[in-house]
Amino acid sequence: MNAGARERWVIASSNQGKLRELRELLDDTGIDIVTQGELGVGDADETGLTFVENALLKARKASRETGLPALGDDSGICVDALGGAPGLYSARYAGEHGNAEANIDKLLHELRDVPDAQRGAHFYAVIVLLRHAEDPQPIVAEGIWRGRVLHERRGAGGFGYDPVFLDVEQGLSAAELDPALKNRIGHRGLALAALRRQLLDAAR
Repeated sequence: MNAGARERWVIASSNQGKLRELRELLDDTGIDIVTQGELGVGDADETGLTFVENALLKARKASRETGLPALGDDSGICVDALGGAPGLYSARYAGEHGNAEANIDKLLHELRDVPDAQRGAHFYAVIVLLRHAEDPQPIVAEGIWRGRVLHERRGAGGFGYDPVFLDVEQGLSAAELDPALKNRIGHRGLALAALRRQLLDAAR
């Protein structure tokens, strides 16, 4: 956080959208962010049993292979009527990793007889910062976005489960929200904001 010398951190992802969000959030902190893909680092095996464990696995691999401080994140949707599923396995709920359409189809099928009052759900995101690969005190920040699962898809924006996740206060699905608003009220944006607050507090 020293304005006189720019630090360089690696994000344990090759996702350009995440990179853009982080760069915007940390723009005035004196920190440069690069993706692990830019530095030739592959994805970590997500073998953890919690979101935090997976985020740490990602960050530790990126930090170990680059020698840089690393940010790792993990996220998913947790549905009350399904005991928190798909949760940790959101990206591969239907079997194939990253098949959003199949994942949504399975979720809607599982909830086909569940009334609105029992379709509560939330998106969860966690971001961890490791200052080095063996850092015993990572900074951990989380964000929770509460809403409800719709009966059918709505909206053309966003990604993943966004078309079937209703923000009750806005009355819109995540896929119908303006991207700037979604980034502000969504789980990843909330986690990033929490991370920023912790970084600023640590710098005081």
